[in-house]
Amino acid sequence: MEIAFSLVSLTVTKILQFSGLAYNRNDLKTKKMEEKALEVYDVIRSIRDPEKPNTLEELEVVTEKCVEVQELGEDEYLIIIKFSPTVPHCSLATLIGLCLQVKLQRCLPFKHKLEIYISEGTHSTEEDINKQINDKERVAAAMENPNLREIVEQCVIEPDD
Repeated sequence: MEIAFSLVSLTVTKILQFSGLAYNRNDLKTKKMEEKALEVYDVIRSIRDPEKPNTLEELEVVTEKCVEVQELGEDEYLIIIKFSPTVPHCSLATLIGLCLQVKLQRCLPFKHKLEIYISEGTHSTEEDINKQINDKERVAAAMENPNLREIVEQCVIEPDD
């Protein structure tokens, strides 16, 4: 009898999972991380390019696929962004990384740690730039420069603001 009950229980569980009526914990966690990633993407997609009138989304510098979110703890997340400059020698890649940092720090409503990288193979000095844009002291120092701060503000401001 116990074996029959176990088989029926397993069968019902599988039917519910396949029908979409029940999710296991990993499915729910994956769905939650995907939703967080979309939330992050919605924040960064409207950042303006420092040189062009286009957004980073329009230039495909950022895409939905470039955002990954991992759960660190209860209501705390690690956000990893891998953006692709428009050209391998882009002189403004560091500035774009700074804009991503600033906009996310200001706009995300949940506790997070942030890692921003240039997508592998898309920039000639990606390693050096990755170090710069993930160094909190360098980011803070850059934002103390009034000229640089003004450029960042123009890039991260929402079109409606």
